[in-house]
Order: sequence, then structure tokens, then C-alpha cells
Amino acid sequence: MPTTSQSGEGAARSKRADALRNRQTLLDAAAAVFVTSGVDAPIRAIAARAGVGMGTIYRHFPTRAELVVAVYRHQVDTCAEAGPSLLADADSPLAALRQWVDLFVDFLVTKHGLANAMQSDSSGFDALHSYFLDRLVPVCAQLLDAAVDAGEIRPGTHAYELMRGIGNLCIGRDGDPRYDPRRLVELLLRGLERPRSS
Repeated sequence: MPTTSQSGEGAARSKRADALRNRQTLLDAAAAVFVTSGVDAPIRAIAARAGVGMGTIYRHFPTRAELVVAVYRHQVDTCAEAGPSLLADADSPLAALRQWVDLFVDFLVTKHGLANAMQSDSSGFDALHSYFLDRLVPVCAQLLDAAVDAGEIRPGTHAYELMRGIGNLCIGRDGDPRYDPRRLVELLLRGLERPRSS
């Protein structure tokens, strides 16, 4: 039979797990809203998507900058963790790379508002950029290597340059509804493909 202290520890663990789940739900909701409406989207839109009150968001993230930074880190982690899973589950390494790039584009759309949200905290921005590179470049490299090994793309493309190219294509989306970066990213990925022998 559990002692009072053991049941108290269990309740505390359960409470921490609930708090972590709630935080993850908030971050997922904020990321989705930021992708469609930008980092200046109303907090009430995020609260509605997460199914919580605005006070809950402010309790977790007292300022918009804290929320944006948390979403940024959350998306980096999600993108990094998705790479190996996609590689294991997709029909081919190239299909996994395409799916991962789609997640990466969603992330980049959010990232572009980050500098404005952080305003003068350039050291914080630099630390986040390093975190981004440390987590995502190896994942992209793994996907590229797998697609090269499978004979689906040409060798020689470096993960950093591919990610930088995709990032540059995503910048043009700001303020121009006629511009669709995903279409151009798809053209870029097609350019990596090894021609099929007829």
C-alpha cells in the first residue's frame, strides 16, 4: 500500500505532466496561429485555438516576446525530432525530405517575426540562431545523405546551404499574398532530384 509521501509524489508528477501537456498545447496552438497570421496575431486567437483563457497564456508567457521565443524553440525541437521519424515512416528518403522541408517552411514563416518580437535583445536572438543551427543542420544532413544513398538526389548539396536557400525563398512571403514560397521551394527540391534513366 502506497504511503502518503508516495501518493503525494505521484500527484505532483501527475500535476507536472499536466502542466507540460498544457504548455505543449499552448505552443502548438501559438505556432499554428503564427504560421497563418504572424507573430503579432491576437493572444485571444491563440487562446481560442488552444481552448484556454487568455489568463492561462499570460501565466505561462507574461510577454509576447517570451511566447514567441518559446514557440521558436518548440518548433526547432519539433522539426529536429520529426526528421528521424519521417525517415523511418516515409515511402522513400526523398519523400521524408519533402515532408521535413514542409515543416521547416512552417517554422521559417514564424521565425521571420522573431527579430521584431525580441526587439533589442540581439544576444538572445544570436543564442536562438545557434540553437537552430545545432539542432536542425544535422537532421537536414541526415535526410539529404539518405536521399543520396537511395539514388534519389544528386550528391553535393550541403544541409546548411539548402536550409539557407529555403529560408531566402520564404522571406519574400512577407506582405505579398501573391507570393507562394512553397511553390518555389518545391522547384528547388525538384532541382536536387537525380534524373531518372529512361
